[in-house]
Amino acid sequence: MENDAYARYLNGDDKALLEIIQKYKNSLTMYINSMVKNLEISDELCCETFVILADKKTKFRGSSSFGTFLFGIGRHTALSYLRKNSRRNEIPLDDVGEIPNDIDPEKEYLKKEQNLIFYNALKKLKRDYAEAVWLMYFEELSCEEIGKVMNKSTSAVKVLLHRARIALKNELLKEGYNYEIG
Repeated sequence: MENDAYARYLNGDDKALLEIIQKYKNSLTMYINSMVKNLEISDELCCETFVILADKKTKFRGSSSFGTFLFGIGRHTALSYLRKNSRRNEIPLDDVGEIPNDIDPEKEYLKKEQNLIFYNALKKLKRDYAEAVWLMYFEELSCEEIGKVMNKSTSAVKVLLHRARIALKNELLKEGYNYEIG
């Protein structure tokens, strides 16, 4: 669908770009946030990524999924920002998204607390570790796709993920989070 939408956009259908933005805006913002660690800046960089996609009408060769292609542009945008702005920004806890209260407020509260612990532990990881974990578990990309986004070989991604899982587990244990990750 996204491949078709981008092809339609390249052929002059501006509504197709809106479809792409609607589908990817949130996940791309959160992926970029795994690198820059500031939601406002992540949102701006996400918008910049879509501007690059729209303005330059970058050729999509189809050698990977459109999502992998788009996340690669987002990664490049975030890394350019990080190079220009060497100091790291932190996200205030108030900026972390709210979890909707559906049925049991106590369960939702505990879930929110666990998500905050997990998110804070993820923020403490090396940038490459956090990026790889985000792409694997939240964007559900394969090791091969992660390698394309991060410009690494599949075997390097597997090693990176292995080390990231160990580092994440250690951070989670420090925070009192008892959930085992795969």
